[in-house]
Amino acid sequence: MSLNGVPQPYYRDDAVTLYLGDCRPIIAHIDPARVALVLTDPPYGISERTDRAARQRAALAGCNDFPPIYGDDAPYDPTPLLRFPRLFLFGANHYAERLPASASWLVWDKRDGLQSKRGDTFNDNGDAELAWTNVGGPVRVYSHLWMGMLKASERNEKRIHPTQKPVALMERIIAQHTNPGDLILDPYAGSGSTLRAAKNLGRRAIGCEISADYCAVIVRRLAQSVLPLESVA
Repeated sequence: MSLNGVPQPYYRDDAVTLYLGDCRPIIAHIDPARVALVLTDPPYGISERTDRAARQRAALAGCNDFPPIYGDDAPYDPTPLLRFPRLFLFGANHYAERLPASASWLVWDKRDGLQSKRGDTFNDNGDAELAWTNVGGPVRVYSHLWMGMLKASERNEKRIHPTQKPVALMERIIAQHTNPGDLILDPYAGSGSTLRAAKNLGRRAIGCEISADYCAVIVRRLAQSVLPLESVA
């Protein structure tokens, strides 16, 4: 739904605005100068999570049954995002040839030192994930255990998206690279981890998600109250 060509939000609260639909026409209405950081996990274009077998494997790893990732069956083109000045793009090792060269990458160590008794890998998924960034600085490693049912956070919550990121990981990136009140953009909101993290930290956020199922999930997550800092001190 749109008004004079401007898309209308699916959801809005004091911190977050969420749009349902293809992000490309939506972000065309956003002034890049307003956005402090783009933090997103786009479809990688590897068809990893679009077939039923992959869905069943993910279910065994602690995920609910989930809708497919739209666009993952075609090569991903990050060009529409490159007009924004500061970005973190997860999974960029799968489409790095379509990005500008950068010495600044984020390595998310999902094992956080955990090893099998043999000392080698013990799962079918990667031990780490990469995010391309243009914010400057050297390669950084963030460690946060997130391997199937072994998780350093959100332990009592089932995964609701096949490539779901921990809110704690997104909070760390946002806290390091933005200030309170800044605007965060996530054009591929998925399970809503970036939007939830931004809200937790007193940032504003705009999210886009093409799946109505995932939009409903995001709204539920955003409805969870933010715990005041003084209550956990």
